[in-house]
Amino acid sequence: MRIRPAIRLALLLWLASALVSAQRGGMFQGRADDAAIDYLGGPLDNVVDALNRRLAAGEVQLSFGGRSGYLQSALAALGISIDSQLLVFSPTSLQARRINPANPRALFFADQVALGWVRDGDVLEVAAHDRTQGIVFYALDQKPTDRPQFKRMTMCLGCHSGGPTLGIPGLLMFSTRAADAQYVDRSVMVDHRSPLAERWGGWLVTGDSGRNRHLGNLVPGLDNRPTRALASAEGLFDADGYRSTHSDIAALMVFSHQAHMTNLLIRASWEARAADPALHPPFSSDAEQAARIATVMHGVAEEVVDYLLFVDEAPLADRVRGSSGFAARFSASGPRDRKGRSLHELDLNTRLLKYRCSYLIYSPAFDALPPAIQRPIYERLWQVLSGEERSPRYTTALPRADRQAIVEILRDTKPELPSYFRRSLK
Repeated sequence: MRIRPAIRLALLLWLASALVSAQRGGMFQGRADDAAIDYLGGPLDNVVDALNRRLAAGEVQLSFGGRSGYLQSALAALGISIDSQLLVFSPTSLQARRINPANPRALFFADQVALGWVRDGDVLEVAAHDRTQGIVFYALDQKPTDRPQFKRMTMCLGCHSGGPTLGIPGLLMFSTRAADAQYVDRSVMVDHRSPLAERWGGWLVTGDSGRNRHLGNLVPGLDNRPTRALASAEGLFDADGYRSTHSDIAALMVFSHQAHMTNLLIRASWEARAADPALHPPFSSDAEQAARIATVMHGVAEEVVDYLLFVDEAPLADRVRGSSGFAARFSASGPRDRKGRSLHELDLNTRLLKYRCSYLIYSPAFDALPPAIQRPIYERLWQVLSGEERSPRYTTALPRADRQAIVEILRDTKPELPSYFRRSLK
């Protein structure tokens, strides 16, 4: 990975001005160029790589339209819904100089991909969750051409591979406090464990958060209003080129979960591959080394499962209502069990999901986890869901009825589930 000196300096200056929150999970201690990982040279398997092949073959065309450029057709080609739009006005991306409350950056996401658009920007920025390679970054030039292609980007790694992403190429979701619109003086990573009162500084938030307070909507256009609750962001900025004026609180909550879950799965995969002697010829292994590796894998598995099952999720103080239709669409998606239940169903009354198990258990990256880490993840998952784990931390977060529902959904919708998930719960 090579980053141009000017970009490197800009990133260092940005990091120096931001007091990023302490890392919230174990760090990957290996190297991205490990032969078992080969982040920059290994084969790719993700939705953007697949789309590039279809574009090259002429099976799909992208249309360029007005100030939004390729945005509309890129979203459609990647299967990303407009109702997932999130609006962020803190200047924290490679196109930061164009981002402010009058020209917020729009982010859109699906389970395996996120896309960023800045009005009048040079590129569309895309982050794809690859089956094995982690988050792979791409850019699509915002200039009309006969054969548009998403080009792989490495300069994004200056921010997207470090402590906040667990040491792997991953996703970021910051909540910022800004002294003014152009200078970020404090930045905190957030996920579903963060109280809403700490989330979304630097973001627009539409919908109703009830009695839940958050840091969103701190923009000049709302300074004199008695409340910063927004049905939409209409009137806060010129909407020319934008696909929507929503930055739905339900979508923000889902992405708060998804970003860190994605990073945990990547870290787990990379740890297992970096530790596997068989992937580092010439190799040798003994019982003592195998035991040490197993101990590390079980520690990683516990971290993954705790987050997968929302064990430490920050509770909601009141019902949350979205504004864009995202919640209804998202809840209707995903595989369903014989009773019609889905892990995508949202709760939004006291917590994010109705059934507290991450929908990313269905992701290609989860299915591609090496056996050395997938096996202990499944074992720990069953230990918690079966009731064998009796710690109050787990029994409080996951009462028996909740565990039973999750197990039944997984039995019907996850064909690769180990056979011991058919046993009775305690």
